[in-house]
Amino acid sequence: MALLPPIPPERARKIVAGLARTHVLVIGDAMLDKFIAGRVTRISPEAPVPVVTFDHESYRIGGAANVAHNITSLGGQATLVAVTGTDEAATTLAHACRDAGIAPAFVSDPGRPTTTKVRIVTERNQQVARVDYEAETEIADQVEQRVIAAVQQHALVASAIVVSDYLKGCVTERVMKAIVAVAKERGIPVLVDPKIPHIDYYAGVTAITPNHHEAEIATNMRVRTEDDARTSARVFQGRARCDAVLMTRGDQGMWLLTGTSEGHLPASAREVSDVTGAGDTVIATMALALASGATLAESARLANEAAGIAVAKFGPAVVTTSELLRALAPSASV
Repeated sequence: MALLPPIPPERARKIVAGLARTHVLVIGDAMLDKFIAGRVTRISPEAPVPVVTFDHESYRIGGAANVAHNITSLGGQATLVAVTGTDEAATTLAHACRDAGIAPAFVSDPGRPTTTKVRIVTERNQQVARVDYEAETEIADQVEQRVIAAVQQHALVASAIVVSDYLKGCVTERVMKAIVAVAKERGIPVLVDPKIPHIDYYAGVTAITPNHHEAEIATNMRVRTEDDARTSARVFQGRARCDAVLMTRGDQGMWLLTGTSEGHLPASAREVSDVTGAGDTVIATMALALASGATLAESARLANEAAGIAVAKFGPAVVTTSELLRALAPSASV
């Protein structure tokens, strides 16, 4: 089975150097990840559960916000259009985004909470429990129209658009049609990190990045081998009506299908700590690379290496240009 060709070191350096000149518009379901950390020394006498003695708490930005954070970490500019509540979590999320160099363009909806994932973890980063604050109903009426208006406004200065869909309500059929229309008008790529119930929404986008479980559901096929991945990617492309598919397959690597080529990328991860947010890293890197002039194959190569770096870190992680260049060409530096 054909491997996608490697990127020569000088070409990799040129692409990565161009990332800082790109502006990516991210639209989707932004989340606040809250971590409550402590020590576990005993089991509760009330129920067979561990008692966590509180030590500290911290926050990270997740979902579409983590996509935007990956973009800024790699030197690009990111504007984030997302729907939040009117609660304290929305304020915390906005501040955290600004601290990460992201321009938040939030649309508030008093009828829903800001999506927040509260994780209780031990001092060894073992997760004990998770509490979710969220609403999954799709936005409508004035909130939906405000999101569309924000997309149309901020797309005017974007070099690429990323849709980060977590089925939390921000990505609707009307929102997707507006995104595809403005991208076509401006001649910029649109990439989607999908959720399969919305697959019919994504018609006309440049690339979709399903994991192999999502591809299996969408195509009603098992994906176990590279031949399976190739067949499933072709079926997925036809059903989603997109230009390209980058299927992520965990420790089995990735499969890229474009209009002119297809091929396999072996996994680059050498150590896996936490796969949380790896898909965010993939699509952020790919969007930046495309916006800076890379081909789909080169963009997939960069995304594969970035994912390998991200999964070695705990929680929703970001990757820097220095880390990416070291992974692509150990002798390169910035």
